[in-house]
Amino acid sequence: MDIKENILMERYELGRLLGQGTFAKVYFARNLTTGQSVAIKVIDKEKVIHVGLVNQIKREISIMKLVRHPNILQLYEVMATKTKIYFALEYAKGGELFDKVANGKLKEQTARRYFHQLIDAVDFCHSRGVYHRDLKPENLLLDENEDLKVSDFGLSALAESKREDGLLHTACGTPAYVAPEVITRRGYDGDKADVWSCGVILFVLLAGYLPFHDSNLVEMYRKIGKSEFRFPSWLQADVRKLISRILDPNPVNRITIPKIKENAWFKMGKCSKEENADKASGSGTITNVAEDQDSMNPPNMNAFDIIILSPGYNLTTLFEEHVQKKEARFAIWQPASAIRSKLEEIGKCLGMKVSKREAGLLKLDATTKGKKGILSIDAEIFELAPSLHMVEVKKCYGDTLEYQKVLDERLRPALQDVSWNMQGVEQDQRVQPEQHEVLQHP
Repeated sequence: MDIKENILMERYELGRLLGQGTFAKVYFARNLTTGQSVAIKVIDKEKVIHVGLVNQIKREISIMKLVRHPNILQLYEVMATKTKIYFALEYAKGGELFDKVANGKLKEQTARRYFHQLIDAVDFCHSRGVYHRDLKPENLLLDENEDLKVSDFGLSALAESKREDGLLHTACGTPAYVAPEVITRRGYDGDKADVWSCGVILFVLLAGYLPFHDSNLVEMYRKIGKSEFRFPSWLQADVRKLISRILDPNPVNRITIPKIKENAWFKMGKCSKEENADKASGSGTITNVAEDQDSMNPPNMNAFDIIILSPGYNLTTLFEEHVQKKEARFAIWQPASAIRSKLEEIGKCLGMKVSKREAGLLKLDATTKGKKGILSIDAEIFELAPSLHMVEVKKCYGDTLEYQKVLDERLRPALQDVSWNMQGVEQDQRVQPEQHEVLQHP
């Protein structure tokens, strides 16, 4: 039995049923060691294999590992048996944002606060090459502090899913929130499609109803394609203008997230919040500098992150016998700043454009177009311990053979292979041991 007397694997005490779907049930639970409240998602493995949802489950696990952010529902750990898969998730006590909107429109200040958090979370996802593709109030949860948590990454896509034209082509999402270019099935930018969905959500929060709605699905798609909707009389001109720029049916002209963050209506609440925080600290300038420095610090890896790097705990082996590696990992006893400098040096030697992102992420982009577009490589630094870091290098976009050639012929000569042995792990004999590398001292 997977669960005995409501105790899951001697770790969690299961409580009431929070919800259920075709393939999964979600329970309230308590961590027996820490007392922390969590949500346990129980997935029937046989059912998901039968209907071909294996890749979706695997993708959801890998994506939730990538997107650690205050406004994204956190995945604490994944457990599995022969028949079930268990997700231990952050418990969102406040329920769905949808339930609030179902009672009518929100106050402008409240709607703006949720929109701030939504945009911050989506922007973070895009910086990690993740496109949600099913943003809607039902997938936006609230914690005990009424802070927003983006959830349900089952339909999400990674940047590497783009085709040669640099676009995504799988039409998915909820009809009322989906962008017009997704409906046409001609390919779309995941970031622009997510921005459209954010615009629909903002309209719903402020109006209390959907901008595009019709009992006839074809007619609703026609309205979406032409962005045909009416504003309620109580919306002010500044927010109307912002929503109109977000719900531009032409993705080329649609406002981007950086521009949304510069918008006067968007900044109105955020600026006052930041100013109040600065006044409370008594030293606004120093606080801002500290925040900038923290944004460059690499994210910490918890025990769950480290354990699943071992082939013995690799969840992909629950579904298939062999998995082709798309990333390389390097462990090094050096400060994050030294590692960043080394990666920048390697990128310049390769003739690639190196750009820094927040939280230890660097992007290396080729300057010439390859067989499948511009080769783009992500190099992200994670802190394992105060003086020990791990660097994960993976292809973000471009031709796999070109990436492998760069990795084998240019990157590896600057790297020194070592084994990462984990004590007490019985490795699956069907899977080749995972190789890890270490950066040479500069």
